[in-house]
Amino acid sequence: MLYFSRWKVTTILLTIFVALVVLIPNYLSSDQIKNYWPSWLPGRQVVLGLDLQGGVYLLYQVDVNDYKQKRLKALEGDIRQAMREDPRIGYTGLGIQGDVVQLKIRDADKVDEAAKRLGNLLNPLSTGALGGAAVTEFQFDQGSDGLMRLGFSETGLDKRLGTVVQQSIEVIRRRVDQMGAVEPSIQRQGSDRILVEAPGEKDPARLKNIIGRTAQMTFHLVDLNVSADEAAKGNLPPGEILLKQKEGGMPMVVDETPLMTGEDLTDAQTSFQSQTNEPVVSFRLSTSGARKFAQVTTDNVGRLFAIVLDDEIISAPRINEPITQGSGQISGHFTVETANDLAVLLRAGALPAKLSVAEERTVGPGLGADSIAAGERAALIGTVAVVIFMLASYGLFGIFANLALVVNLILIMAIITVLQATLTLPGIAGIVLTMGMAVDSNVLIYERIREEQRLGRSPVSAIDAGFRRAFGTILDANITTLIAAIVLFQMGSGPVKGFAVTHVIGIVTTMFTAITFTRLVVATWVRYRRPSVVPL
Repeated sequence: MLYFSRWKVTTILLTIFVALVVLIPNYLSSDQIKNYWPSWLPGRQVVLGLDLQGGVYLLYQVDVNDYKQKRLKALEGDIRQAMREDPRIGYTGLGIQGDVVQLKIRDADKVDEAAKRLGNLLNPLSTGALGGAAVTEFQFDQGSDGLMRLGFSETGLDKRLGTVVQQSIEVIRRRVDQMGAVEPSIQRQGSDRILVEAPGEKDPARLKNIIGRTAQMTFHLVDLNVSADEAAKGNLPPGEILLKQKEGGMPMVVDETPLMTGEDLTDAQTSFQSQTNEPVVSFRLSTSGARKFAQVTTDNVGRLFAIVLDDEIISAPRINEPITQGSGQISGHFTVETANDLAVLLRAGALPAKLSVAEERTVGPGLGADSIAAGERAALIGTVAVVIFMLASYGLFGIFANLALVVNLILIMAIITVLQATLTLPGIAGIVLTMGMAVDSNVLIYERIREEQRLGRSPVSAIDAGFRRAFGTILDANITTLIAAIVLFQMGSGPVKGFAVTHVIGIVTTMFTAITFTRLVVATWVRYRRPSVVPL
């Protein structure tokens, strides 16, 4: 156990050296890294969490009612389309009533045929594999008087909401990443909430505006034959709606059914008009979207074409000629920042439902600095206490243990830096706890060496037996602790995860320092000193 081949010694020392190199950029400023630090060396720094560097904490709640109304509106359109396929089925009263869509079949002989058509709209979400019942989004209720209702099934709604929350998380992640936020934390909380933490973010209002907007873009033809005043009084032709313009412009009457949606977009970037040098958003369409856009502009030359974002007209250019290139520009008196924000929203896609802010906190950098100082004090006090205890209890071997403790701390911080794991205040607590556990392994080894020496073994034999026989105990203790830490990471969230991450890393590095580094130091001391007694 005390023999080390040359390649093992090289591997251990090289690991520590690499960890030191990885750790150095944390003590340099960003400018120093950019100007003086070699580009071929690791240049990452530890990512500090919200509680250490300040930032924005936002807890969003999915607007379930908004989503339900959208789905019911779409279901109403599907029912209307299904009924049109057979003109012989007469119906009346089609509309949304509460949480259901209902209609009444006029002819009793056509009820079964209508029920069959409506049954095709239940939207299966799972097939009922392994003998389980199939889950459908909607359920069908048929009355004796020809009244039919379609509404959400309980399991179907829960399943759909889970999908909506997951889709919202992905959209939010794309939006925040494109804003350039460093290591944002975006995770689900409960059944319908999403937690967003953006460390270092200094503009919470802009972040909320980017995240919270639904960003559903549609294209509508404008009807100039109906005045906005008449439309405001409710005098609207069937199939048309009144929408307001951005920044208080005159409302416009547009076709309710969009000709195209933002799903046809493949890219959106900020650019500048060549004549006025004003910021605009240039967009590019998919192949199918380009074909639709070309057809729409060809058929409607001379008409106004409203570009609508979240039920607000942001631009209404006139179609002067067919646009067949599959690209275009959105203008609307943008600043560079608002144009960038709109491009981010369009690239990231639309949210499937509205989000409302359930909780908001802004942590200032001063409070984060106080947290770092408190964590440093705690770590320093804990380290000094452990160092003094080991020196008082084990003398020279206590120095070996303290040296291993320093190496352990270097490895922990290096791994956190490489993995870009976010370091939080609970994470610092995990590091402090790990330092106590690190010397615990050395205590087990040293006490075993003392016991072997009392049994009459020679110094070399006692040291060898101490490391060999304590190995199993150390391994078992660390594995059980590792299991608990992994469970904390999987089941916990927020601060609990921050603690679990550093704790897991600390357990791994503790095994390395206790089993390899400390043994290497002790073996080197034995080789050169040839002790007649172990100073324990």
